Amino acid sequence: MADSPYAKINFTKGKGEQMKAFLILEDGTVFTGTSIGSTKDMISEIVFNTSMTGYLEVLTDPSYAGQAVVMTYPLIGNYGITPDMESRKAWPDGYIVRELSRMPSNFRCEGTIQDFLKEQDIPGIAGVDTRALTKILREKGTMNGMITTNENYNLDEILPKLKAYTVGDVVSKVTCAEKYVLEGNGKKVALLDLGAKNNIAKSLNRRGCEVTVYPAHTPAEEIISSNPDGIMLSNGPGDPADCTSIIEEIRKLYNTDIPIFAICLGHQLMALATGATTHKLKYGHRGGNHPVKDLQTGRVYISSQNHGYVVDDENVDPKIAVPAFKNVNDGTNEGLAYVGKNIFTVQFHPEACPGPQDSGYLFDRFIEMMGGTK
Repeated sequence: MADSPYAKINFTKGKGEQMKAFLILEDGTVFTGTSIGSTKDMISEIVFNTSMTGYLEVLTDPSYAGQAVVMTYPLIGNYGITPDMESRKAWPDGYIVRELSRMPSNFRCEGTIQDFLKEQDIPGIAGVDTRALTKILREKGTMNGMITTNENYNLDEILPKLKAYTVGDVVSKVTCAEKYVLEGNGKKVALLDLGAKNNIAKSLNRRGCEVTVYPAHTPAEEIISSNPDGIMLSNGPGDPADCTSIIEEIRKLYNTDIPIFAICLGHQLMALATGATTHKLKYGHRGGNHPVKDLQTGRVYISSQNHGYVVDDENVDPKIAVPAFKNVNDGTNEGLAYVGKNIFTVQFHPEACPGPQDSGYLFDRFIEMMGGTK
């Protein structure tokens, strides 16, 4: 790889009449490939996901709002689009793959990923050496980038725009517009939708819970007044420290006696609401094979993860909370147990099925905390 920050790296062979596309990183590196999906220009934060399957779940995970996703697995789209949407639409700003399957094969297939990207107005690029790209992101850290089909792009104009890009308030973008209910005969759970994947509410509903889903900016008083048996704080996108108004409401929820279970962004916001801090990882944890250790039992679980920020263990007051899980790969915090409270939080996704159901027991623990049985 050339040392010049303006080096153009072309990893594609002849593709007939397919439109060229370019991925431009903020360090000046340019990858050339072919356009997939929308042909509009896109600037976003570039992140990578190491999952070997589940590309539709990745595309419809609201936690990817404000980001463009690099799939490290080389062949994407081979089973097409299936009824496995994790939300109402796709959320990434862009999609970057090595090879896109042209002939999907699966008995549940309802269409191609190419058509899906076009319908969702998501620009993408195929034919990129995603191994080389991922190495850059691992070595230099997550950075901003642009996908464009303009062959006459001007780096001197583009690079300042890339450096200036910020993700901004994406929780408001992904949360539900109004509350809704999944009926059930068991415990009543209030789910604060910070960008919730569908399977969180379904995991509770399958265990008999009646789940009321609330928009992210719902006042704590409204949730408390509904007399829920428990409160769930969901996953979501963006920098947790930017969610200042939501953190204030979560602090009010913490000061009740209502059992609380939080996932991913919800885990981070509860930590911030109780005086801890968070920081951004160099390149984040995004994939379906991250090992996490339960510090109480010593058991290791395979987890699904999608986050760029973590809670700082050293800034957690041991009188308020203690680490409950840690990441086996890098030792970062993966969960907290709150002292004297019916509250526990995890950084990973127990509603996902990477193990395939290694950490689903955490929903059972939550129901037991509410005084019920699954």
